[in-house]
Amino acid sequence: MKLTPTTLGNRIEALDMLRGFALLGIFIANMLHFHTPYLYIDPYTWFNAPGDMEAFKWIDIFVEASFYPVFAMLFGYGLNMQYEKSIADKTVFAPMMARRMGILLVFGLLHALFIWMGDILFTYAVMGFAMIAFVRIPKKWMLPLATIMYIIPSGLMYAFTYYLNKLRPDAMMEGYADIHQIERSLEAYAHGTYGEIFSFRFFEWLLYGLTGSLTGLFIILPLIMFGAGLSKWKVIERASEWKGRIAIVTIVALAAGVWMKAAPYTGGPSPDGLLLQTQFGGPVLAIGYIGLLLLLFQLPLLRTLFRPISKAGRMSLTTYITQSIVATLIFYAYGFGMYGKVDVATGTWIAVGVFAIQVIFAELWLSKFRMGPLEWLWRKGTYKKDLQDKEEKGHRLS
Repeated sequence: MKLTPTTLGNRIEALDMLRGFALLGIFIANMLHFHTPYLYIDPYTWFNAPGDMEAFKWIDIFVEASFYPVFAMLFGYGLNMQYEKSIADKTVFAPMMARRMGILLVFGLLHALFIWMGDILFTYAVMGFAMIAFVRIPKKWMLPLATIMYIIPSGLMYAFTYYLNKLRPDAMMEGYADIHQIERSLEAYAHGTYGEIFSFRFFEWLLYGLTGSLTGLFIILPLIMFGAGLSKWKVIERASEWKGRIAIVTIVALAAGVWMKAAPYTGGPSPDGLLLQTQFGGPVLAIGYIGLLLLLFQLPLLRTLFRPISKAGRMSLTTYITQSIVATLIFYAYGFGMYGKVDVATGTWIAVGVFAIQVIFAELWLSKFRMGPLEWLWRKGTYKKDLQDKEEKGHRLS
């Protein structure tokens, strides 16, 4: 039996719409890293100008750590769809998915080493290999297991941080603003050659990116599994049928998520408050956003308005990589050299403007081609001859 890729007729538009909004949120959050030495600062004291403080507060509560969980869940959702498709087609799932994750791993490495160290594709690929086994978990167990796998390590980490902070309130905040690394970042990204930027980026990726891939077992993998569990229950496909239940979950998740995300502002930016914000508030608010967008997508007018964003989501790999290319060209020394020279609000509007251009580009591109350029490479490597045969057949029919 031949392996075949998902065709346009099999696509779920709401899934692409959610990917599109997730990409916008991720870009806004990542923009803090693109234009500022964000890894090495205390943002609650660094952004001290009134405009910066207000802009960062909105991003911190409503965007930061709340859109990468959306994308991780959607990654799991799509992966399970491919698994169920392989069962329906009576094809072997593991070799195809291993090729797919292997190619994504290469994309991630190239992205992290040559464009931007904050890559997430490498981690997704590593977790995707694990999902070749985990996706086979029955649907009645997938959501509870994913929740337990996330809550237990995150809960233990929170409890440890909470009690350590009670014993020594200042211990975990010492050295939080690393002046030496801030200076190195500015020297490399704002003034360095491409070779100097590459060296510093490689150091950062080894220290943060690769380490993040390992800790992804406790954060990203459960989120991907949670998305796969939602896929097994066909939550997006049955959104119209289940809109009452989705509305209840959405209201609770939005309220609880915003409450946890606001913890550094209501109780002060303590280490345990920051952990509550990111580890728990982020994913809970993400669930609220998914529910809200699914409900809004049921309205014909909003479905029409969201359609261009779904085109960017349909080209998610191309959109994500080109965001990094454009942002580094704007801020790094080998481009316009704006690193460290823009405020938070300006950086945010740059992200929104670039994404708007990407939406227009996706609309134009997909009016001529079936998929984005990087998506074509990814699928070409995954399905090999089957994709070529399918495209040739499509050309003959047209």
